[in-house]
Amino acid sequence: MVQLNDYLYSGYTVPQILHKYMEDLYASAAQHHNEMDQVHGDFLAQIAGVLEHTEFLTDQSERIREFYYQMAKEYPYLAFSFRGRIKSLIRAEGKFNGYIVEYVYDYYKQHQKFPPIPELKHRLSLLRDLLAYRIVISLPQSCLKAGEDKHQAECRLLYEIANQMVGFMEAHGFTAELSGEETQSPQLHEAVRPYFKDYILNQTPFGYQSLHITFYDTIAKCFIEMQLRTKEMDDYAEIGPANHLGYEKRQERARLKRSAIPRGEYLYFDEAYDRGCALQQLELAKLDVNMFSAADHYLINDCCGLYRGRVVLPYIHLPQL
Repeated sequence: MVQLNDYLYSGYTVPQILHKYMEDLYASAAQHHNEMDQVHGDFLAQIAGVLEHTEFLTDQSERIREFYYQMAKEYPYLAFSFRGRIKSLIRAEGKFNGYIVEYVYDYYKQHQKFPPIPELKHRLSLLRDLLAYRIVISLPQSCLKAGEDKHQAECRLLYEIANQMVGFMEAHGFTAELSGEETQSPQLHEAVRPYFKDYILNQTPFGYQSLHITFYDTIAKCFIEMQLRTKEMDDYAEIGPANHLGYEKRQERARLKRSAIPRGEYLYFDEAYDRGCALQQLELAKLDVNMFSAADHYLINDCCGLYRGRVVLPYIHLPQL
């Protein structure tokens, strides 16, 4: 079994790592008739395509920036940041394998058998956040009305922005994708509700909160994910308990999943689980990847998007009132 870790200690660039890993996965798929290695290689090819052919990002960013301008006019009293990123290779690899582990475990738990390959492939086709844009808002204390709760006021504004987003984006060459989840969010308009994953009303077990929506860019021919959060939610996710506690809980859940499915019963689960475990054991300070260095897991200089992703669209709006 080949894994990402095999390519992180030889001074390669990220594109070299992607292509070497892809080639070995395709070779394994052909030699062992491993359908997931083929799908895995295709997934890496998507990442390589985004990293190597970035000319479409200028046009895409310009169209998304129009929404930023509208927000600045409509909410001059709000502070917000609007930024985009290409998902890092390490996190993309972790998510791909995590999807397999989660889906196989849930399917096995419900049906007492393993999922058919076409269904597993379909599940993996829903990985659509290689490109993601995030809006983070904050309502200054000075703009609160007497007796108004800051968190409630910010959430109300966040839902207002979400309700406007779908129509605006669809007028600029994007098509909203159905979320596949039923949400009863009362502050989302009925017309846009089917497109959003509402992690504010339905926060995750480790406290993560955000609104997520996926669009298909009909001009650039790719998917993007949009996330909307308050500054408090963003802090909680990036530097707070959702980050650290979530990691520990995910580790615990992964161990439970491994014990529930006997090793050797389903190859694709075994390989995805082992690749995920190998990623968790990476010592970042020992990696030798061009344009990446780390003193430890917290002091990182990532100039190539290996661990933290690449910035696409950084804008900051400060209140004008």
